[in-house]
Amino acid sequence: MTHISENPVPETSVWSGSWVAERLGVGLDGDDALRGMLGLALRRNPKRAHLLVSNVLGKHVPQLPSVVYAAGHDLGVRVRNLLGDEEAGRAVVLGYAETATGLGHAVADGVALAPYLHSTRRPVEGVARAGGFEESHSHATSHLLLPEDPRLLAGDGPLVLVDDEFSTGNTVLNTVRALHERFPRERYVIVALVDMRSPEDQGRLDGFAREIGAHVDLVAAASGTVRLPDGVLEKGQALVAEHEGHTGHAGHTGHEGAAALPVLQPRQERGPVGHVDRVERVELGWPAGVPDGGRHGFTPAHRAALDAALPGMAARIAGALPADARRVLVLGFEELMYAPLALGVELERRTGAEVRFSTTTRSPVLAVDDPGYAIRTRLAFPAHDDPADGPGTRYAYNVAGAGFDAVVAVVDSVADTPELHAPDGLLAQLAAHTGHVLLAVIPSYTPECVPEYVSERSRMLPEPLRGPAFSSYAPEDVGWLLQDLSDVTLEAPTEEREEAIQSGGAHYAESLPVEYQPSERYQELFRAALDTSAARIAQAVGTVTETVLAERSPRPVLVSLARAGTPVGVLMRRWAAHRHGLDLPHYAVSIVRGRGIDANALRWLAAHHDPADVVFVDGWTGKGAITRELADAVREFESAGGPIGFNPEIAVLADPGSCVRTYGTREDFLIPSACLNSTVSGLISRTVLRADLVGPDDFHGGKFYRELADADVSRHFVDAVAARFGEVADAVDVRVKELLSADRAPTWEGWAAVERISEEYGIHDVNLVKPGVGETTRVLLRRVPWKILARKGAGADLDHVRLLAEQRGVPVEEVDELPYTCVGLIHPQYTRGATGADGKAVASR
Repeated sequence: MTHISENPVPETSVWSGSWVAERLGVGLDGDDALRGMLGLALRRNPKRAHLLVSNVLGKHVPQLPSVVYAAGHDLGVRVRNLLGDEEAGRAVVLGYAETATGLGHAVADGVALAPYLHSTRRPVEGVARAGGFEESHSHATSHLLLPEDPRLLAGDGPLVLVDDEFSTGNTVLNTVRALHERFPRERYVIVALVDMRSPEDQGRLDGFAREIGAHVDLVAAASGTVRLPDGVLEKGQALVAEHEGHTGHAGHTGHEGAAALPVLQPRQERGPVGHVDRVERVELGWPAGVPDGGRHGFTPAHRAALDAALPGMAARIAGALPADARRVLVLGFEELMYAPLALGVELERRTGAEVRFSTTTRSPVLAVDDPGYAIRTRLAFPAHDDPADGPGTRYAYNVAGAGFDAVVAVVDSVADTPELHAPDGLLAQLAAHTGHVLLAVIPSYTPECVPEYVSERSRMLPEPLRGPAFSSYAPEDVGWLLQDLSDVTLEAPTEEREEAIQSGGAHYAESLPVEYQPSERYQELFRAALDTSAARIAQAVGTVTETVLAERSPRPVLVSLARAGTPVGVLMRRWAAHRHGLDLPHYAVSIVRGRGIDANALRWLAAHHDPADVVFVDGWTGKGAITRELADAVREFESAGGPIGFNPEIAVLADPGSCVRTYGTREDFLIPSACLNSTVSGLISRTVLRADLVGPDDFHGGKFYRELADADVSRHFVDAVAARFGEVADAVDVRVKELLSADRAPTWEGWAAVERISEEYGIHDVNLVKPGVGETTRVLLRRVPWKILARKGAGADLDHVRLLAEQRGVPVEEVDELPYTCVGLIHPQYTRGATGADGKAVASR
């Protein structure tokens, strides 16, 4: 990793972080100019009470537009020098909403040769999502990626990620991990105004780069660390409560040691709030075809067209300003930072007034009217762009009382609503604190040619099958994206299926094995195993669900891989309801080794949900074949023009093969749902994919074995595990905390072990080696087993395996140094003349 750091801003005489530092013991250590770039404030946030307030970002602190622009542009020039022109021309610059949209755009200007895209929290109807990610410490976390050209992120050139501060690295890691799964590339460049990571976090980024096999550079204007004493979060929250309580209204500012002054109330000499007679609309003459920002992508050609139009637009603003205006604020709007910044830079060039720039924001921050505090005043007003997350309060900081003779409010047309002009709206609030308000509206850009991801085929696909008509699960527990083949005879004797599969005459998904009917002794083993392991499974369910909620999506769409994943998906859904009151959607889809995932099921999901929220769920990993299959299938699906945004990383209950990052445990232990077939999986068969039954516009098939209802334990299994949720909750919290800070990079240890076993036993086909308790059980229930390898000393977890092996005449061989509890070997080169036990009829390869 390359780390570059410079200090462009001199330290001022009064540090705007001293108020917080004195009361909480928070300190900044690092570059000499760090305090000149950053102040400190407090906010009501359950994850991080303090806020680093940038003096050069143009968000909370009005600053000279030229200073704000230069801070980003200079970083972009350094990125171009780092990459060289050839690589810079292949790069894409990605900025973060809402704070770094303008900064990222300025960086892209400095790079000059690369297109720009920023994430957004505003869904745009008709524009498909290319993905999304989470910002762990933010008060509003969901970021969407909405490029006009879905291929923008699909290249293999460098990806330049721009944020205002690099504090823990979590946001960048989440972004890179999500995008690298779908669009792997060799190089990433991370750009920030300040790098404030701890030494531990710095090591995490280095390790992550090694994990994904990419080169990662870091370019920052300044670096340092934040010193946080013990208990700072609680102390900060108490301090916020104390100062908000001075007036009983968070919208007021406060002075140290005195009641807060209601400076957000209108200054009576300027008229009451709501009188917006002094608001004048300025027609900018925005150039046609130029986007208002980087929400859908912004190319070098767009940049040239905007540069040509800026002088004329700035002249129109200057002409509308009062002749005696000496101090002017250009105020942008949330994610709309770059366009007003560019206008501000041009206005600064052509007028004699002191021009400043800042923007409104979603972020609630405490205001304290003290020179040693970064947020002196706060204006609060209703959101005015019909936000997707509903009505809410928005803020403008350090505007009231700043002595601006005029404010130029710049919004996009989506935000030019009655709420903007309302008596308590932004314009009225501004009019109460300045002599003149100008309103400039930029047309909101919506791509004209939006790819049609929700095809007619997606709309024509049937709704999911649900119980009791299809499956014994409750209808709310799972919807099956399958077609019902219950009336078709698909079963074949195990020996016939094995010979056809191994001879290449048929694929395993073209027929079904005869459903195993457990003996009374075997059913007793299942019940005993469930009694013994219910709490252990409950803890694994809680752990994997909490990890998904923390890292993948606050409201995930669970999509289990039928059918082993389905009981796990049902349990994860129940955990989310039990612990968080969430009603998560859950579907089951088909994936077939060698054939991929059901593409029509993915189309249906994309038509009804955000693909970025989809979390694929499976029961366990063996050697990781399905993990690889899913990643390949999603890549092929997107390359063929399917909806993009699906994350192929699977969440599993158990990961003994070390094939995934999201798991409940990596122990190889008995999961009772692996003991049985349909009778523990909603009475649904393994899925079927056969050309004469499944057409190009159909879901894969499956059967509902209604006749096995008397033997069904599907609901009993999930009820027994869910009954233990309460007793394992504390253990889950501890385990999840450990996992979220641990290195969970897959080692693929299982795959290496399978390859070794395949060669040692003369099988020479990894598909015939089935590692782990779950996969070994499947071999004994569905295939023609040759022998079972069991780790020496394995106990009750293998009781059912030993019983099945005994019933089928299959030897169990105890071995040392087995990474799994057991491994099932399918009879190699099976023909009906082979014994199925001693292997004498097996020809050598």
